[in-house]
Amino acid sequence: MTGGKKIETIDQLLTDPAIKGKVTLLTEMRDTVGLTLLSQGKDPADFTDDDFNAAIAKLQKAKDAGQLKGFTGNEYAKGLASGDIAACMAWTGDVVQLQPDNPDLGYILPDTGFMIWSDNFVIPNKARHKTNAEKLINYYYEPATMATVEDWVNYISPVVGSKEALLKQDPSVAKNQLIFPSAATLKNSHVFKGLSATQETQYNQAFQNLVGG
Repeated sequence: MTGGKKIETIDQLLTDPAIKGKVTLLTEMRDTVGLTLLSQGKDPADFTDDDFNAAIAKLQKAKDAGQLKGFTGNEYAKGLASGDIAACMAWTGDVVQLQPDNPDLGYILPDTGFMIWSDNFVIPNKARHKTNAEKLINYYYEPATMATVEDWVNYISPVVGSKEALLKQDPSVAKNQLIFPSAATLKNSHVFKGLSATQETQYNQAFQNLVGG
């Protein structure tokens, strides 16, 4: 909520005059374009070049109109705290960490859908200590271990049973929908489709032209 008014949609974020010049979007192409595609009724997992270009055009229109303050990584935290940013696209884990210092800070998952992503454990090909790396990965996939990680990191857990383990350690975190979303909430989540090398270059260049242009 900003100025007593809730900002609940991507369209509001990109056009509402009440927050003009105090809006930031993410420098991560898949998140910003993905949310914009969803606002246009498109599936980020299955879209065309024309769909992508229409999303970029929508973002460009907002930028040209002066709606945007800019594009950020998670440095939006300082702007939210100071009031320089009234509303923005943000990552849930950051919001959870910011809310204890700013309890008035709200977070909305758009009804049109939201993006979900994952980080990955990887072991380099021909790694000398592959077995040790596998043991470390297995350790992090123990529910009790992941519960401790979640209590600190605050992003969605990939490990079944970690919520139950965390309920014993920190119930307030375990019951937070931004960290352990319900199945109903996750039904409205979307992933960004896999891109070919050509598409990766094409889409990222178009997005960087938007961000830096």
